[in-house]
Amino acid sequence: MKSAILFSLAGTAAAFTGSSSSVHHRQTSSAFRRSDLNMGGAKGYATTMDGKKERVETIKTLLDSSEMVFSVPAAALTVKQVSGLRRSLPEGTTMSVVKNKLMLRALDGTPYEAGNDLVVGPSMWFFIEEDIGGTIDAYNKFLKDAGKKETHNIVGGVIDGSVYDAAGVNAIGKLPSKLELMAQIAGGIKAVPTKVARVIKAPTSKLARAIKLATEESSE
Repeated sequence: MKSAILFSLAGTAAAFTGSSSSVHHRQTSSAFRRSDLNMGGAKGYATTMDGKKERVETIKTLLDSSEMVFSVPAAALTVKQVSGLRRSLPEGTTMSVVKNKLMLRALDGTPYEAGNDLVVGPSMWFFIEEDIGGTIDAYNKFLKDAGKKETHNIVGGVIDGSVYDAAGVNAIGKLPSKLELMAQIAGGIKAVPTKVARVIKAPTSKLARAIKLATEESSE
């Protein structure tokens, strides 16, 4: 598990603006449009071989549509607490309690296989399609409101095939979101024509000064 994350996070942030991004933002899957919760306690068909296979395939589908996953302890949570947490999650984020053996089978052969060491004890998993920061913020607010920081802190997470501890997951949550990056890029592009227009409209006697001004502003 990685604790030194500064260079990795910088690479992840840079990837958003490059042409070969290693972390791809996806559209919200129609199959899992609302935040979902499954609290274990499997009965009947779910305990059969076919039921377990179906459960593994469901988790694999969630993994395939996720940008990031992270796990937290699942024990000692009331129904009221879990329901409140579920309602606070962004659309496209699924949280589910998954039995360890089934989770290991689902992770096998996926980019998230590196997270095998996170499969410890009763765990609740968060499968995040897009809003990483919003999901992590929602969970941290839940910890504060429920007084669970000491017992239910984030165990760790996986993104782009790399495993991060709780500090790493929280740091990733502070990176600019896709929409924020798009707004920053759009703002930068919008500013260029304005500076060019200022140069063109400048009096001939002040043209050199205007060009210098626009050049200096563009380099800032």
